Amino acid sequence: MLNSAIIRRMSKRLRSMHRGLLAITLALVGLGLMMQFSASGGDVRVFALPQAVRALLGLGLMALLVVMPPTQLFRVSYVVYAACLGLLVMVALVGVMGLGAQRWVGIGFFNLQPSELMKIGIILALARYFQGVQVTAQARHYLLLVVPAALTLVPVALILKQPNLGTATIVSVIAFAMCFMAGIRWWYFAGALGAVMGAVPVAYHFLHDYQKQRVLTFLDPGSDPLGAGYNIIQSKIAIGSGGFFGKGLLNGSQSQLDFLPEKQTDFIFTMMAEELGFVGAVVLLVLYGLLIAFAMRLAVHARSIYGRLLAAGVAALLFIHIFINMAMVMGLIPVVGVPLPFLSYGGSFLLTTLMACGLLQHVYIHRDHSIARRGRTL
Repeated sequence: MLNSAIIRRMSKRLRSMHRGLLAITLALVGLGLMMQFSASGGDVRVFALPQAVRALLGLGLMALLVVMPPTQLFRVSYVVYAACLGLLVMVALVGVMGLGAQRWVGIGFFNLQPSELMKIGIILALARYFQGVQVTAQARHYLLLVVPAALTLVPVALILKQPNLGTATIVSVIAFAMCFMAGIRWWYFAGALGAVMGAVPVAYHFLHDYQKQRVLTFLDPGSDPLGAGYNIIQSKIAIGSGGFFGKGLLNGSQSQLDFLPEKQTDFIFTMMAEELGFVGAVVLLVLYGLLIAFAMRLAVHARSIYGRLLAAGVAALLFIHIFINMAMVMGLIPVVGVPLPFLSYGGSFLLTTLMACGLLQHVYIHRDHSIARRGRTL
């Protein structure tokens, strides 16, 4: 049983949450539920109700991260990472198949996607690692980068096996961003980027057939307008038809008449742009911008390396999802299965996003808390 002193401390932390960040989080959750209601054609039971249940669970996890003492979160960082990694191994062994991929683990009443949770796991693990190493301008011990490389490449390899190129890319980008924020010298990244670019022609031949088709469709969507290019063509039509104020909730022709594919998940922004127009899209972008700006401000001002890197990792997670999803539905990059934070249907990603907001609240509340370093030099 919790004693009264612990309950008072937990209550104080909850009251100390940043109200602006909480308001933005709840506004995005509410907007997502509204768009899921529209995606179901007005039947709340189809998408909106299940998503609301997941949102409540996610808000509970967010509150748990808020009330957790910083030293306790620091201690369990590697444990959370290991648990996420274990779930990824379970996916490879006994995972649930769906849409031609093996990405889920059956847990009671719903299927969990561990690759989404690994985004939180990699943030916690790398933040803890860099808390214990001192990055200096005179650093020469680049071999210490083996640890963050291993922490990143092992889950990325398991995620690629599912296959899930989009999520593997996002986990890698989060790791790169956190290493950069930790103070790793830029030419390490230039070398890594050069190696990746040089490997692209070779890697193309190892892509699955559907992945190659996405690249070809991106280059010329009109080559197969009723087949591979159908999704992106319908997406552009829907975005353009929304105009300035949109057609109104439940009144989008492309979405409500089912011309728009995957409108509740990958193409949720397209449906929103059609029904709420340019104004609705701008409101969404402003909310996203405020959320990322808050995370970056914490990444600069938090006292501990651990807190700064947690905030930087969350900022990278949010930005890369928003960029890839919106660029994808507008035809600026090939179509990949990357959801839009708070709006896309899916329990695992919604839980991950709300836990990320919980990490931001945790860092904000304990922004003046310092954690002792072990003093190694990188």
